[in-house]
Amino acid sequence: MKIQFVTAIASWALSVAALNPKCAPGGNFDLSPWQLQLPTGSSGKPTTIPSSQLTGCDGYEDFSTFFTETKDGALVMKVCGSPSSCGCVTTPNSKHCRTELRENDSWSPDDDTNRLRVTLSVPTPDDSKYGTVIGQIHIDDSISSKPVAELYYSQSGDLHMGVEQTRSGGNEVFTKVGNVGVGKQFPYEIRYEGGRLSVSVNGGAQQGLSTYSLNSPESYFKVGNNNQGDDASDVHFLAVEVQH
Repeated sequence: MKIQFVTAIASWALSVAALNPKCAPGGNFDLSPWQLQLPTGSSGKPTTIPSSQLTGCDGYEDFSTFFTETKDGALVMKVCGSPSSCGCVTTPNSKHCRTELRENDSWSPDDDTNRLRVTLSVPTPDDSKYGTVIGQIHIDDSISSKPVAELYYSQSGDLHMGVEQTRSGGNEVFTKVGNVGVGKQFPYEIRYEGGRLSVSVNGGAQQGLSTYSLNSPESYFKVGNNNQGDDASDVHFLAVEVQH
C-alpha cells in the first residue's frame, strides 16, 4: 500500500510549536504530491505552481495568497473575493476563485484506502450561503471538471458536505456535518474508499453519505480556500495528510 503525506514534518498529531514561522510553506509541509492553483493570472488561466517550486524552506510563497503565518507557522491561504468584487482569476469551468492544493495523481474510490486528514482554522469564511470550500474530492475528467463532494465552512461555523448526484454536476445535495466556532482550530477527515464516501468533523464519528449515481469516478483530493462568495476569505492550516 502506498502512503503519501502532506503534513508538517513530524506526525499526524503535530503540535503547532513544531512549525517553523521562518520557512515558506514547503519547509513545514511536504508539498511534493501537490500542485497549487492561485486566484491570480490572466483571464481564464489562473497561476499554477508545480510541486517542484513548492518544496523546501525557500519554496514558493506569496504574501497575498499563500504563505507562512509568522506567529505560529501555519500555512495561510487567502482569496480576495470574487472576480466581480476584486478581479481575481478563475478557470473556464468555475465562477469561483481559489488558493488551493490539488493532488498530482488520481485514484479509484474503489481502492481500500483514500483519506484526507486536515487540522485547520477558518478566521474569515466568505459570505456565501454555505461558505468557503476547505476540502473536496474532484473527478479526474478534464471535460466535465466537476467535484464529487465539497466540504463547506460558513460564517456561522456550520460545516456542510455537498455531494453531486451525477458526474455532469449542478445537482449538489447538502448535508450538515458539524459546527465549529469561527477562528477555532479543528480537524476533519474525508474518506472515499471501498466505494463509500464519509466525513468526520472535530473528532466525531465518520458520517456516511450517498454518492447517488456517481459510480466511483477516478478522483483526486483538493484542500485549501475555494471562495464561494463576494468577500475575502482566510484559512489557516496546521496539518494536512493524504493516505492511499
